[in-house]
Amino acid sequence: MKQSQKNTVKASVIVAIAVLCTTPVSAMHIAEGFLPPMWCAAWGVLFLPFLVWGIFSIKNKCAGNSKIKMLLAMSGAYCFVLSALKMPSFTGSSSHPTGVGLGTVLFGPAAMAVLGLIVLIFQALLLAHGGITTLGANAFSMAVAGPFVGWGVYWAAKKCKAPAWLSVFLAAFTADLFTYMVTATQLALAHHGAEVTFLQSWGKFMGIFAITQLPLAIAEGILTVLVYRMVSSLCAEELRILNPAR
Repeated sequence: MKQSQKNTVKASVIVAIAVLCTTPVSAMHIAEGFLPPMWCAAWGVLFLPFLVWGIFSIKNKCAGNSKIKMLLAMSGAYCFVLSALKMPSFTGSSSHPTGVGLGTVLFGPAAMAVLGLIVLIFQALLLAHGGITTLGANAFSMAVAGPFVGWGVYWAAKKCKAPAWLSVFLAAFTADLFTYMVTATQLALAHHGAEVTFLQSWGKFMGIFAITQLPLAIAEGILTVLVYRMVSSLCAEELRILNPAR
């Protein structure tokens, strides 16, 4: 067995163990039925163009290279494992890492729209984590908003000649926090009225999220840096193909 194959097997075993050690709880992203049908449809429509963009992006990056496809699958598995580690936040939602930073740095934000959707579908069906009707809202926040803002921060950090580890940390940290800012916005838009304004509702949701999400975002940033360093050492050639200027 070649060294690259051995490394792939080791990575698969680590992911499998992490999945088996994940303890299911009743908390969710945005739970089934927690958003009105109008908002479910609206967020789904907003997410659709990014999904199409992501499909074309993945097709271009992975064309004819099985090793890059395996790296893409690993990024999806990383996202699945981290975003399945749930910490109950309040009724109808939860705090957890998002895991989108690694795939964003390696493949760009568009690819994460596809990976994030796949992750959310499997979590909704297998772990009761999130919902099918709220899939568009969850996908927009975790697979679009977080990755695109994280990528912007990563790009800006690189332009400022920040160390690679710091750029990756900031990308994962920012993508995590911005995901929850958008989630708070989605919930506030759906759950405000005459007695509670949008800003009051947003402040309430964001305040609850911040208690658990800030330390989780820091931990996710550190873990993503460690995993990125491992990937850089094991898959240097693939990373050069993905980004010749890296």
